[in-house]
Amino acid sequence: MRDIPVNLGGYKLTVVEPPAPKMREDANGAQVPVTDKDGATQFTVSLFAKLRVKPGERAPKGEEIKVTLGTDPGPDFGEDARVELIDARVTPYQMESAGRVNAGLAWRAMGIKHASPAPAPRPSGDK
Repeated sequence: MRDIPVNLGGYKLTVVEPPAPKMREDANGAQVPVTDKDGATQFTVSLFAKLRVKPGERAPKGEEIKVTLGTDPGPDFGEDARVELIDARVTPYQMESAGRVNAGLAWRAMGIKHASPAPAPRPSGDK
């Protein structure tokens, strides 16, 4: 299975490493930008994902994820910015190299946008 749609609406996503062009090493050892099949440069951003909880609840441990972006997000996504992913998808992978197995999730999104402000919590007496 590839490109499984993901709903991260219940998570706070915070930029840990700002977006930058995704790079790879070519046959000569030089760093070159990664492009998609149409030649568009891909970007990466590292995010810290933490579950949103209700007041008084304790959030479980969060996790850092590295996301490949299909479009240039622009310059307005510095460290600690709260963001949302546009069209988030995940692909599980498993690779074997030198007798070791490496497995995980490859995160992709078409882009990122600034997160909407969190709604104000309702007083517990209101219905």
